[in-house]
Amino acid sequence: MNPKIHFLQGNEACVEAALYAGVQFYAGYPITPSTEIAEHMAYRLPQKGGKFIQMEDEIASICAIIGASLTGHKVMTATSGPGFSLMQEGLGYAIMAEIPCVIVNVQRGGPSTGLPTGPSQGDIYQARWGTHGDHAIIALTASNHQDIFEITVQAFNMAETYRTPVILLFDEVIGHMRERLIMPEEGEIPVVDRLRTSVKAGVDYHPYLPREDGRLPMSDFGGEHRYNVTGLFHDMWGFPSDNPAVVHGLLRHLVDKIRNNVQAITRYKEYHLEDAQTILISYGCSARSALHVVQNRRARGERLGLLELQSLWPFPYSLVEEKCAEARHIVVVEMNMGQVVRAVKRAVYNPERVVLANRIDGSFITPTDIKNILRLIQGKGV
Repeated sequence: MNPKIHFLQGNEACVEAALYAGVQFYAGYPITPSTEIAEHMAYRLPQKGGKFIQMEDEIASICAIIGASLTGHKVMTATSGPGFSLMQEGLGYAIMAEIPCVIVNVQRGGPSTGLPTGPSQGDIYQARWGTHGDHAIIALTASNHQDIFEITVQAFNMAETYRTPVILLFDEVIGHMRERLIMPEEGEIPVVDRLRTSVKAGVDYHPYLPREDGRLPMSDFGGEHRYNVTGLFHDMWGFPSDNPAVVHGLLRHLVDKIRNNVQAITRYKEYHLEDAQTILISYGCSARSALHVVQNRRARGERLGLLELQSLWPFPYSLVEEKCAEARHIVVVEMNMGQVVRAVKRAVYNPERVVLANRIDGSFITPTDIKNILRLIQGKGV
């Protein structure tokens, strides 16, 4: 047997990737369909010297990882739609206080209790707009276990680079299906470590003063430096401030550190876009069906291509505009009532070319579902 080759669930692949990235603390509450992340983490994390704790609910879970991150540890929690809703206040706090953390949302049908065991991609907007106020967010996804591994490592890297929470938006199909994973060698995927301040003890430390490259070095809370952490607008020392100049400057910083790095954050895969007349845009489990359609139709001589998005927020408007510039038809394949399709329409020159291929009934969208939409487009001559 090859010890590098594993056959496991997507949820388990996410855990293995988090360990590869150096996660040291996990706090969570079990909820379908993400429970296997907690179960596997409870088994694997102590083997690596990390700490696992099951909290009483999702509110406590995100608060626990925020506290652990402040003390200098890489942290993660996992949940699904209803639990993700409970985490939104803590998510906003982590954004404001610039606390690195990774939050996995294995999506299921909603709203409310919805379909606990049914797949959905209905939390795309919740990831972007769930917490209140103006803010920016990073949300990543993947459609197969090899990509889950790399994207999870990238989530930790981005959390540390931009001092921000990063959301992994998987779904029930990806979380529960089993397929092969080739475990990367140590160092094969770069890992970004926590950037710690070089300011010595007893010297004035500014916890919220960015360097010239925009990064904010951190000092482990409870360590050499005393500093204030708050969810209020604050100055570079961390003390609350309602000075308009301070408020404006901090809000611009929180948004711009992500918005100005869209190109560096953007992750995607493309298939046969060089001559495609019809381009499918998809992500997560839906991209598997979309890829099947593309490969099947191209074998018959049809000029189809696929743009698989692996970063959903910040949305890669320029990338979509560029890749779809010559397409006659753009079909967005997703399992919701049309959340990414709205962003795609904003990105392209002729939004009337964009149509939606979706399912919202808790069943996996199939290649046949997509083909039916393509026949409709072709029949109407859209």
